[in-house]
Amino acid sequence: MSDFVLSCCSTADLSAKKFDELGVSYICSTFRLNGTTYPDDLGKTITYEEFYKAMADGADTSTSQINQDEFKDYFREILNSGKDLLHLSLSSGISGTYNSARLAIEEMKQEFPDRKIYHVDSLAASSGYGLFMAKLSELKAQGMSIEELYQWAEDNKNKLHHWFFTTDLTYFVKGGRVSKASGFIGGVLGICPLLNVNDEGKLIAREKIRGKKRVIPRIAEMMKQHAQGGLDYSGRCFICNSACLEDAQMVAELVEEAFPKLTGKVEIFDIGTTIGSHTGPGTVALFFWGDERVR
Repeated sequence: MSDFVLSCCSTADLSAKKFDELGVSYICSTFRLNGTTYPDDLGKTITYEEFYKAMADGADTSTSQINQDEFKDYFREILNSGKDLLHLSLSSGISGTYNSARLAIEEMKQEFPDRKIYHVDSLAASSGYGLFMAKLSELKAQGMSIEELYQWAEDNKNKLHHWFFTTDLTYFVKGGRVSKASGFIGGVLGICPLLNVNDEGKLIAREKIRGKKRVIPRIAEMMKQHAQGGLDYSGRCFICNSACLEDAQMVAELVEEAFPKLTGKVEIFDIGTTIGSHTGPGTVALFFWGDERVR
């Protein structure tokens, strides 16, 4: 069985320590803060605390997808080492990164005809994308071949649930996901929209919930409704947050209480600077394996 590399983008929003633990390679996206470009390097160049404080203070943020040439340089280094490659891209439903990686992969297959190269549209984002990589790392350690792992990823990617809420609509309005009028009314009424990622990897608003005290138990209820095995769910659960750790911890406590058979404790990560540029502070997301996602 040939050796191969599991690969993704930094938008999987895991810590550097977690990536090392999983043995997963990643390529960094970039973001701009007040006109200056920085790598989305897991909080190394700019800490998450500094980043979200700048946003709260009114800083301008934007992102740019990894381009085809950047992917080629990254993939070429892996393939030149003599290893095969399985790369998962950030959901095509929210980013053009998948297409840039796809074009680069096509060129790499011509340049390295003897290497096995596979590419998957994860239909996932943030630490849900990270949970996907964690599962693939586990299956690889159990002896799955690159072909088997690729097929497992394709067969199961729509069983990975993403549920999230925000207590601050500012950046959803700025990004056009919420109208200015709805954002104003939502702010006055304390609306916390509950969203998820559908079967096409797109963000979909599902419910409008008034107040943090109501939306936190509601997001835990979504896991009760959709988790594989119901309350006997025994997989892993990841949560991520943007400068609202206490809210994330409250969700984690509810999940651990409801699902006593979880594999380990709920793991909490920071939403990275690329995804965070669009969510802003105040977002909590919950990820687990469940039934097939719907439109």
